[in-house]
Amino acid sequence: MYCAEQLGELSDLLTTVEKENTAIIAVSSDDPDDLQAMVDHIATEREGLVIDYSLLSDPGGSVINRYGLLSQVGPGGRPMPHPTTYVIDKSGRIQWHMTEIDYRVRPENEDILAALTGL
Repeated sequence: MYCAEQLGELSDLLTTVEKENTAIIAVSSDDPDDLQAMVDHIATEREGLVIDYSLLSDPGGSVINRYGLLSQVGPGGRPMPHPTTYVIDKSGRIQWHMTEIDYRVRPENEDILAALTGL
């Protein structure tokens, strides 16, 4: 469950002060029930950790496809996106991103923080 691991790590990414000027939005190809089950799993595994950022369920892949991240259609016709992280500035420009073909590879929080610091 690489997605669940990254979602949990993102909760640790920002300090309270940084959260005032930064929005984290996670987009998942999971349907709302499966996404909620993942959040519940994270809370259990990480002893009550709360996901305090926005989660978007995109089971049809419309948002994922707009970013060109749909890699293939998986079992049951479900879209399977490439794991991607963007840092977008307040004017809406992408300042940093990481896209991986290998679903097991995700950016380290330190890399994301370095990109945020550069804004």
